[in-house]
Amino acid sequence: MRVLDIATLAQWVEAAPVDDSAQVGPDVVIDTRKVTPGALYIALPGARVDGHDFTQAAQDAGAAAVLTTRSTDAQVPHLIVDDGRAGLSRLARHVVATERERGMLTIALTGSSGKTSTKDMLAQILETFGPTVAPVGSFNNEIGAPLTACRSNEDTSFLVSEMGARGLGHISWLTSIVPPDVAMVLNVGIAHLGEFGSREVIAQAKGEIVGALAPDGWAVLNAADNLIAGMASRTHGHIAWFSPDADHRRPDAEIEAWAESIHADDLDRHSFTLAARYGGTTWRSPVSLTTMGAHQVANAVAATAAALAALAMNDGTDEQTVIQIAGALSNAVSRSAMRMQLRERADGLVLVEDCYNANPDSMAASLAAMGHVLAARRARDPQTRGVAVLGDMLELGADSARLNAESGRRAAQAGFDVIIAVGDEAESIADGAQTEGAHVIVATVEEAARSLGWTSHDVVLLKASRGLALERVGRDVFAEGEAQA
Repeated sequence: MRVLDIATLAQWVEAAPVDDSAQVGPDVVIDTRKVTPGALYIALPGARVDGHDFTQAAQDAGAAAVLTTRSTDAQVPHLIVDDGRAGLSRLARHVVATERERGMLTIALTGSSGKTSTKDMLAQILETFGPTVAPVGSFNNEIGAPLTACRSNEDTSFLVSEMGARGLGHISWLTSIVPPDVAMVLNVGIAHLGEFGSREVIAQAKGEIVGALAPDGWAVLNAADNLIAGMASRTHGHIAWFSPDADHRRPDAEIEAWAESIHADDLDRHSFTLAARYGGTTWRSPVSLTTMGAHQVANAVAATAAALAALAMNDGTDEQTVIQIAGALSNAVSRSAMRMQLRERADGLVLVEDCYNANPDSMAASLAAMGHVLAARRARDPQTRGVAVLGDMLELGADSARLNAESGRRAAQAGFDVIIAVGDEAESIADGAQTEGAHVIVATVEEAARSLGWTSHDVVLLKASRGLALERVGRDVFAEGEAQA
């Protein structure tokens, strides 16, 4: 945020007036390790610790003020509010309103899977056109989205906001904080099916994002997903369409983006011709992605359509714009750890960490991508051994056992020789893998890395929901390699 006097901040967060002349900002943090000189520290209660116990540490690190629900021993101005999360939301709402009034554009996106990867691509496109603020990792909830919004200031041209939902009304709440100029829906899958009950209810929740658009805003919709295509009726704004191929073209659209001539290398990194149409003109430019998986093509064209919509709200677009977008996509990297993150051990063992999150759609995409990698590696090295360490996909309700068993079956079909199943659903995963004849090991996360003797010919995938912290297996595998060396 801009550096503000504390009286203005007190008004914005609806705190009692503060008799002080402090200047606060630009950073707004909830972690004392991230406090910078002048920062506002927001003390939030947590499951294990209470942020109010760390206000003195915030002062020592240079915080100029703290936002709390009660007085503490810290000798800095206190903005005392009834609820810390509500105070953070009110602050973010004012920050966004201030910057939008002078011309900052907001781009919000949601979807069952691919949000973070698409957000990373979109941010790297927009950065080539102007200063851009985007979430770090998956800051997409009632705390992460406002914190990201508070990073906007007088220099920000574009604010990218990732929005997640675990129930109806969640995205409506987030769009009240960050009203979108451009709103994108990537897909409607079955993540959180146990909470929503059906894909139709998930679509209803995701569609709240386009319902928040003003008439001059842009809805960016997936033409290949019927539930998303149906959201067109939920907005009075303009509509831009994207598709991972040319089979779902929308020639009547004001903006559309799609991919042509798609092919992959032996690490399943895809190249294609980016096609983009604005008005009556179509431009094409080559793209070579650095990230793994066919699903990244869909993410890339989605990011393209959103960028074109945002740029259309300013000065429009032309052939050079599309060339610039294609170049940004070719240079884009994954900025969020543990999402198809490729690592190679000194002896040649390949490890792919995709364990920040897992749902049936992202699991299928990861396994499909790794199937291509395994086939390509075996063509060069017949001794290649594929090992999938798979853990629970959470929040699937009554379908949990069936869907986790399906992930085991898919892993075996993708060509993995060994499936190491961990977590509460390990037996379900194992059952699915065994139906396809794979060698299966059931282990704890702590045991997983010790359950095999690792070799330089191994290609290893780690995939599970975040709660299992499966990256611990990767650390152990690499530690074993260092010990052998």
